[in-house]
Amino acid sequence: MKKMLYILSITLLFGLNYNAFARDQIKIVGSSTVYPFATVVAERFGKSSGFKTPVIESTGSGGGLKLFCAGLGTEHPDITNASRRIKTKEVQKCSKNGVDDITEIKVGFDGIALANAKSGPTLKLSLKELYLALARVVPADKEGNTVKPNPYKMWNEINPDLPAAPIVVIGPPPTSGTRDAFNELAIEKGCKKFPGRKALKKENKKLYKAECRGIREDGPYVEAGENDNLIIEKLVADPGAIGVFGYSFLDQNRDKVKPSEIDGVLPKFEDISSGKYPVSRSLFFYVKNAHAAVIPGIKEYVREFTAEKAIGSDGYLISKGLIPLPNDERMKFAKDGKKLAKFNPKELIKK
Repeated sequence: MKKMLYILSITLLFGLNYNAFARDQIKIVGSSTVYPFATVVAERFGKSSGFKTPVIESTGSGGGLKLFCAGLGTEHPDITNASRRIKTKEVQKCSKNGVDDITEIKVGFDGIALANAKSGPTLKLSLKELYLALARVVPADKEGNTVKPNPYKMWNEINPDLPAAPIVVIGPPPTSGTRDAFNELAIEKGCKKFPGRKALKKENKKLYKAECRGIREDGPYVEAGENDNLIIEKLVADPGAIGVFGYSFLDQNRDKVKPSEIDGVLPKFEDISSGKYPVSRSLFFYVKNAHAAVIPGIKEYVREFTAEKAIGSDGYLISKGLIPLPNDERMKFAKDGKKLAKFNPKELIKK
């Protein structure tokens, strides 16, 4: 009887042929940063719950949300991981395609680390210097009232105390949540160090975002796809290059790379948690609630991921590099996960 009701609910909800399309395994896409945490949860869930182990694909935050918002039906993913919050335009795309009942879960924090090979120089960089090294356009005058195409090719052209070496920064592509967060938390913050650039935000918000978050495309910034392992390989091969990736991945590769200081602070667990480290971000996943009604195990998987044993201060994901949320936030999202609370787009803060 239960099986017949399950088949009927899939047919009514998705309008699909059960035998051809129905599945009994959770499908997850999204962030490469959240991927290792989600994988650990999925493996434990598969061993202990009686449900099949979820299938997880690392597509990047933007790529995952694109797939997630494409529609309802078992050919679409049930959950997407994200190393940034969903954007208003993505919520609108979801709604347009019938995906208007989703749950947002924040699972913890991560820092975006800049690191180079252990054999390379130890770097101490400021947000202002990162902006000048990587922005598409930079100030043409002292105050930053006007801009010019980025002319800098060497680190010591920005600051004579930096190495007399070419600027080579290897990082993620635009589809990555790490790239989005890096643009906002590092490049834009450096941009705002110039009064004229900061004032532009009030005058022309669209132009401000384009000029204060835009990454140069003339060579110094090298896109490495969604594969952080490839970045590590490139850093080992070129000790003068700097890589951009999440703190958890840095923590796993300390035998090969070392972090750079940003504004005098190294990416450490306690400094990311406290907000002292300037390039920190929140990690999320989003659940398609219509799918939770018909795909076995989704509700139980969400409860596993939001349980204290997973993301609490002594949870099993903490040893994997996840920075825990404060107690009240953990409790809030655990409650949201248990009842699959509907996300309200009005919660999005426009910047």
